[in-house]
Amino acid sequence: METTKNFKNTLFIDIETVSGSENFSSISNKMKDFWVKKAKNLVNLANISLEEMYFERAALYAEFGKIIVVGMGFLFVNKQGELSLKVKTISNADEKELLVEFIDFINKTYKSRELTLVAHNGKEFDFPYLCRRMLANRLEIPKSLQLQGKKPWEIIHQDTMEMWKFGDYKSYTSLELLASLFGIPTPKDDIDGSMVADVYYREKDLKRIVNYCLKDVVTLAQLFLRMMNVPKISEENIIFPTE
Repeated sequence: METTKNFKNTLFIDIETVSGSENFSSISNKMKDFWVKKAKNLVNLANISLEEMYFERAALYAEFGKIIVVGMGFLFVNKQGELSLKVKTISNADEKELLVEFIDFINKTYKSRELTLVAHNGKEFDFPYLCRRMLANRLEIPKSLQLQGKKPWEIIHQDTMEMWKFGDYKSYTSLELLASLFGIPTPKDDIDGSMVADVYYREKDLKRIVNYCLKDVVTLAQLFLRMMNVPKISEENIIFPTE
């Protein structure tokens, strides 16, 4: 299948992040000072405290947050010659261990191949966040993610939000909105991105976040294929991890 040949080195990714610590009071005084300076420039319509803002918003910034889940998806052709998708995650409360496992996977799986990563808002969030957290954990960035100093046209990674912009950079368009627009079904889960910190720190339910991330990867892959004018993958050809 020619379509799959074009995507065989494509890896769909989605990351889930939380604040580096559950409590603002537990971070160092120096980092508290940096957060206070950062928070002054953030919109705070609800007038929440610095502590609450840290818990809710620090996850968005690699200097103050950490990665707890990396979701991945791979395209392949099954025995019936049908385009299929396999999804998996790497999750760990220890961010360094998670990143080491992700780096090892990238280096071993795509050792001699040019890897194309695909994410939604990946160029503004997922890709730089991964790289920054690797450096913060004193890890070597895989060749495929070494983006420093590269010109935009030298980066082969794809971003479905950027693909939708067509040069219009005025606003953020969510994955869920585009999925709805393209008629891609999205599961009605009891969790969304704004709830990840609560589920992780207060409910201690990392598995629930993993499941949410897996479904986002499926939605991402289906959206990318539709944007490339490729028929979406049937549900029976989507393979989730076994328990």
